[in-house]
Amino acid sequence: MPDATIRTDTYTLHRGRSPLLVSLPHDGSEIPAALAARMHEYAQAAPDTDWHVARLYAFVRDALGASMLVPRYSRYVVDLNRPPDDTSLYPGQNTTGLCPTRTFRGQPIYVEGEVPDEAEVQARVGTWWQPYHAALSDELTRLKATHGRVVLWEGHSIRGDDLPFLFDGRLPDLNLGTAGGASCTPSLQARLESALAAQPAYDWVTNGRFKGGYITRHYGRPAQSVEAVQMEISQRTYMDERSGHYLPHAAASLQTLLGGLLRAAIAW
Repeated sequence: MPDATIRTDTYTLHRGRSPLLVSLPHDGSEIPAALAARMHEYAQAAPDTDWHVARLYAFVRDALGASMLVPRYSRYVVDLNRPPDDTSLYPGQNTTGLCPTRTFRGQPIYVEGEVPDEAEVQARVGTWWQPYHAALSDELTRLKATHGRVVLWEGHSIRGDDLPFLFDGRLPDLNLGTAGGASCTPSLQARLESALAAQPAYDWVTNGRFKGGYITRHYGRPAQSVEAVQMEISQRTYMDERSGHYLPHAAASLQTLLGGLLRAAIAW
């Protein structure tokens, strides 16, 4: 059923007609009131959201016929890009977990005595994590059955500097992650790197600080014709990081490049 929209309490799936699924697991910013009441006031605003990424990638639905999967709730409820057993994706480095207890700045999210226990964490996995992943898996299966091949594009964004808890200094504008080359074919990575190298506007890196989260690593199976890449974008490229305002002109320039990358990704 291409070009249909499925809305549930936890996510929205826009079904497209091309062999491309854009997943935006950290676009959600809503926190249920009962849960927010247990958090510090600064955490209730979900500051670590991948702000405006659904708006940034909205063009892919019409221009590329892509499917798009967007969650409703914040990563503070449950992080959809972490493994369900909460194994660290970056051993030895600071990171945030399946149900984060600290912000990207290292601040505690919960007031004293309100950190979720393991039983609550697993309940959140069942309520919010599993439905998103079931939809993601089903859509990949549908697209592969239709086209014989599918590309999963993980769209993310983050403040590009002043986050010493996570990384030192300034993050490149564009951070391509392929799980060290394991989540896609070498030819796909080469096409993307060639497109990035051909443009002078944005600096970039492949498999730097962000190599791809759980979704990229888990679903990327190039030998089975399912390729996955993650693009972590520094938010300064399309929004004002201080005010949080979306910058349409800057975003339009970035969208032109993203469109070229995505076309390269789905090229046979």
